[in-house]
Amino acid sequence: MPAAARRASAATSSQSSRARRTGTYRRLPASAPSVTGMPSATRTDSGRSPLEQTVRAEIADAERPDRPVRRWLRGIRRRIDRHPRLRFAYRTGVGVLGGVIAVAGLALVPLPGPGWLVVFLGLAILGTEFAWARRLAAWVKRMLDRFWAWWKARRAARPAAE
Repeated sequence: MPAAARRASAATSSQSSRARRTGTYRRLPASAPSVTGMPSATRTDSGRSPLEQTVRAEIADAERPDRPVRRWLRGIRRRIDRHPRLRFAYRTGVGVLGGVIAVAGLALVPLPGPGWLVVFLGLAILGTEFAWARRLAAWVKRMLDRFWAWWKARRAARPAAE
């Protein structure tokens, strides 16, 4: 294999492995499904209060990839990704910070206060850099959504049984 073809092949494979490690930064259309795993607020949400529909719509609007802050942050990430040592230091810092916050949140769960909120904040920080944390946070959000639907159905059936 000629040297130029080997270099091109190595560059392509290192880019794809880097994309697997750090996540892809592709631009999604505004109509793309939410990356958080939460149901889209554009669908007909039967049984949801107007406040809940408004909150879901605002979350979906904030997740749009064409927002100026998101474009600015993607530019910073591209600059960090160009320097291997800086990328390693950034990933290490994100891992340590997110891990400490998530563990602190788990320690706060039995106490009164925002324990689970702190755990989700730690997972969100980890999810900015690690795909496993994004998947875990999406799964937890789906389970939480199912729990609240079950809880509301249980509460609605309770007065009817009395």
